Amino acid sequence: MTTTAPRIYPTLRYDDCPGAIDLLTKALGFTAVTVMANDDGTIGHGLLAYDTGIVMVSSRSSGGDPMFDQGTACLYVAVDDPDAHHDHAVAQGAEVVMALVDQDYGSREYAVRDAEGNVWVFGTYRPAAED
Repeated sequence: MTTTAPRIYPTLRYDDCPGAIDLLTKALGFTAVTVMANDDGTIGHGLLAYDTGIVMVSSRSSGGDPMFDQGTACLYVAVDDPDAHHDHAVAQGAEVVMALVDQDYGSREYAVRDAEGNVWVFGTYRPAAED
């Protein structure tokens, strides 16, 4: 069965998940689809969308098996206009760790680091698996 929906869903756990959601939505263009807060203000489960992609987020302190707290990650997000995306992220205070660059493989991209060390790369490269 072929589908255009994403089949891989990165999951990130944060010490300050509300802060991460704030950065991802305000500076990096994600939309909060679902955010389930616990009584103590931690996030038990969150879904953030960018175009057709979804990333799941939760607070480390929300319980569950600590084997899922694997540290930082690097995530790549395809965007149509990395220059405009970069300018918006900078205006919102995002920490740019790789300036806009034209890569040898044809992508124009840049990278930011969130407050907990995850690196988010935004560029024009759109890899695809063969059906």
